[in-house]
Amino acid sequence: RRYPTVEIRAETFNGSTHVPVPSDSAFLKALLFELRLVDDHIFVEHRDTCTRINHSSVYSVRTEGGDLWPVLAFQKSGLIYACLPLVEETLEPRPPLLTVSGLSQGLALLLGIVDYISPSRKNEAEMSAKIGQLRNLLIQACPLGTPLNTNIRSLNSSFDDIQEMPADENQPAWRSNTYKGKPQVNVCITEKVKCMQYDKRDVVDMWQVYGAVNCKCDIEGAAPNVTLSLNLPTNGPPLQDIVVHHCVTSIDPAMLMSSSAEPLDDSVYNGPYKFPFIPPSDSFNLCFYTSQVPVPPILGCYQLIEEGSQLKITVNLKLHESIKNSFEYCEARIPFFNRGPIAQLEYKVSYGQLDLSREKSLLVWVIGQKFPKSLEVSLTGTVSFGTAGKEHPTDYVCTGNTAYVKLYFRIPDFTLTGCYVDQHSVQIFAPGKPKITASRELISSDYYIWNSKAPAPATYKTLFD
Repeated sequence: RRYPTVEIRAETFNGSTHVPVPSDSAFLKALLFELRLVDDHIFVEHRDTCTRINHSSVYSVRTEGGDLWPVLAFQKSGLIYACLPLVEETLEPRPPLLTVSGLSQGLALLLGIVDYISPSRKNEAEMSAKIGQLRNLLIQACPLGTPLNTNIRSLNSSFDDIQEMPADENQPAWRSNTYKGKPQVNVCITEKVKCMQYDKRDVVDMWQVYGAVNCKCDIEGAAPNVTLSLNLPTNGPPLQDIVVHHCVTSIDPAMLMSSSAEPLDDSVYNGPYKFPFIPPSDSFNLCFYTSQVPVPPILGCYQLIEEGSQLKITVNLKLHESIKNSFEYCEARIPFFNRGPIAQLEYKVSYGQLDLSREKSLLVWVIGQKFPKSLEVSLTGTVSFGTAGKEHPTDYVCTGNTAYVKLYFRIPDFTLTGCYVDQHSVQIFAPGKPKITASRELISSDYYIWNSKAPAPATYKTLFD
């Protein structure tokens, strides 16, 4: 899809350095060449030189009229997704990618299209039908070249529900339709905890918490006003790096000033965090945040020692006393890379059960929905291996005794920061008494415990940088 209004703006910004967008066929040919999907056996200096290594999905595409930049393009499931974002400044010299806001908008739109099309990639007829509907959907999602709604799946593929003009002049662009029915608001706080534990004196353990507040507001009216508050317990760590959705109408600047890059002090804003907003029609993430919690939820120690043809393993896990001892699931996975299938296994677990995966290269320790009263569990065992085949997992990072245990868990109705939504504090300026549902959860994400008897790879030490 082409937007003449955007091309005119680009020409205004760039003046004599403006490169016109060629015809669709010429652009496609140039893009395929740049992506090395045609003529990849031929060395072309401007494309293949070692001094030009592309670390992103942003390309400079050479055309007859000059080099088109920045072209955002990537491949997914046999399809190429590409767009040419507008740069609202001069292109000479090229500005840093982080300063080009059109790139993030274009990426969000392309990812929305991927999310819409990819579930049908195995059914050719269904995928063709979806691609055929895409033009109609783009009229709603990106009417004049600026993405208004990147959630393509939420849009209607027919023109019946598209309003030529909003029924109410106060209706914002992100409310694509109006709701009719009983008002209800659903809010879910999801916190994910990343962790790297080494059990070493010379290496510092690291952990981080990422939170997202997802909302679905079914409320009548063209532009209903909602105010939602996030609260913390008295000693809860403050929320930092807060990023809000564009539908938020006003916010205390102090909320946005707290950054995890700076040390905490007494002046840090610690709530309550108020968000007045006019909600979109579909579910959306009201805000994202991070927080510096004092301890990880589960402390662990992993020791793996090689003795002849056998491996001796010891795993100790302890749930911190401040954590809610009620899991939807909790398990520890112990992979064995660059070895053959597990031929012999002797073990003892103090709690839960140990399973061997079908390919016999992974131990799955199912702890279950609760830790015991002591809040501690342990696993000891010896493992020996058969002859390695092609189907068994390999890893260039985890060689020898460098290995890890990875934890997977979900704790419903709990957040590590203590952050929660007070249902009574949700204000809705619309007719009717709405039903308000609030939930929260803590989920593990990249939760590693490294073998303390071997060096942890440096690449993982900088994971959080």
